[in-house]
Amino acid sequence: MTRILLAEDEEILRMLVLDTLEDEGYVIDEASDGREAYEMIQRNHYDLVILDYMMPHLTGLEVVEKTRNVLMKKEIKIMILSAKNQQSDRDRIKEAGADYFMSKPFSPLQLLETIGEILGE
Repeated sequence: MTRILLAEDEEILRMLVLDTLEDEGYVIDEASDGREAYEMIQRNHYDLVILDYMMPHLTGLEVVEKTRNVLMKKEIKIMILSAKNQQSDRDRIKEAGADYFMSKPFSPLQLLETIGEILGE
């Protein structure tokens, strides 16, 4: 069973993504800010972590850096969602250790296809 952590501070977007992924049979945990997401990563195993770039308490980038460099969890696949779509932002996301980037807005179908590619489904 594939377990995904979704960290998004915008409740409406979080609910849309949650509904989309649950309809496909994924087990989803949700966090509304970066600190909560990081604490959940410390306690649980995830096949994929989806993080909003800009969140309260810890940004998505900070969560990625802490996951990779403090927790040393290199095996977790991490995707960043962001409206920041400049090449410099994409470079920063990659340097932090994220595996994938998806720009907002995105369609549910696009999200599902990307997750399928990430997880090899």
